[in-house]
Amino acid sequence: MNPTMLLTAPVNSTLKNMTIPMMFGMILLMSFNIVDALYVSMLGTASLAAFSFTFPVTFTIFSLAIGLGIGVSAVVAKTLGREDKVLARQHASVAMIVSAILIYSLAMIALSFLPQIFSTMGANNDNISLIKLYMTPWLIGSLIIIMPSIGNSVMRASGDTKTPAKVMGIGAILNALLDPIFIFGFGPIEGMGIKGAAIASICASVISCLIVYYKLTFTYKMLGWGYKLEEIMYSARQILTIAIPAAASNMMTPISSSILTAMVAQYGTEAVAAFGVGSRVETFAVIVVLALSMSLPPFISQNFGAGHLKRVKEGYLSSIKFVMLWQAMIYVVLLLSSGLIARAFTDDEKVVEIIVLFLIIIPLAHGLGGVTILSNSSLNALHKPMVSVGLNIVRLFVLMLPFAYLGCYLADIKGLIIGVTIAGALTGVMSFFVIKYHFKLLRSNTPQVAVKAETTS
Repeated sequence: MNPTMLLTAPVNSTLKNMTIPMMFGMILLMSFNIVDALYVSMLGTASLAAFSFTFPVTFTIFSLAIGLGIGVSAVVAKTLGREDKVLARQHASVAMIVSAILIYSLAMIALSFLPQIFSTMGANNDNISLIKLYMTPWLIGSLIIIMPSIGNSVMRASGDTKTPAKVMGIGAILNALLDPIFIFGFGPIEGMGIKGAAIASICASVISCLIVYYKLTFTYKMLGWGYKLEEIMYSARQILTIAIPAAASNMMTPISSSILTAMVAQYGTEAVAAFGVGSRVETFAVIVVLALSMSLPPFISQNFGAGHLKRVKEGYLSSIKFVMLWQAMIYVVLLLSSGLIARAFTDDEKVVEIIVLFLIIIPLAHGLGGVTILSNSSLNALHKPMVSVGLNIVRLFVLMLPFAYLGCYLADIKGLIIGVTIAGALTGVMSFFVIKYHFKLLRSNTPQVAVKAETTS
């Protein structure tokens, strides 16, 4: 897509054309977790529980990458909206270096404290032995797995969502093909069990890395070298001003998820396994929301940079109306198929019961949860990352965890699930009113000349 189309083409069709490729790409990308969980479940409940414990930690590192991607996308898109391609290339180049340093540093810290991290989450010694088999190669190869997402953010900032979608799709397909080979063995390759799932992810991501760096360097010409120290520092400040709060905000989710996992662990290995499956299916169920949360910010940032506030507001409101309707339809699908989904992962009746409970209650709040996700991504795109951080703090630590704890006290695992659902719904309502307030602030702070020019254009 031509970057100028984000500033001139009809809002709804622009967002649709950006989101549909991202949706298909993310469907395939999310299959990484679903396919991994399916194959690991064939190793038994113990392996599935160990794999479920890893989700908050791997997602913490992914959350750092997501935050960095938000920062580079917001800064590059706004710069392109002001028609400064040279500065946009500088921002993108610095972002790739800074991201690699921060991501690998966090991965190595996690590797150094693996037993302590997972014992705190409620894992026993048997769990930790299996967890180490998966997490050690995953953390060592984390840059290969994660860095393509940063490069994809640069392409999305330019208005291109098709190439990132293809990259995600290729990686997911390769992972699905390699998983059974490395987990169970094939020909000269011996089965590695749960460790094989991590090796498959790394091998699949190598191809994604090569495609992304080739595209950024030769097709988009968005990577350059030889920048002066002051230029590097300037770009790093611009990006990290948004990326650090965004990353911190995103990392709160897996941290709170770790606490939630510890609450669930008191109900046994079966409960942890069920929650791990439920969380992965839930992520898949909100795939359209996640796709929109990646395509909406470049649209908002470019129009914000160009002073087109009417288009910014229209894009946000159209997105949340669609998400509310879409997630209502998805809930009906989950309600009718929850039993089939649960039995696809396990034949353990206790695990099946909890998965079904998860899938018929928590998705009730997915529509309003989508409002929260899109509000946070829009605030970051408007260069208001601290407001997004505040919303996430309230969502996770003021509402979700206390409501989950209260639910545990009143009605055990079912109460916990209901508490999480109520908290998600309340946060969605609050997020909508917060961003409405900031739209009013932006409008009142915009020079009247710019508002008039936007209205007449």
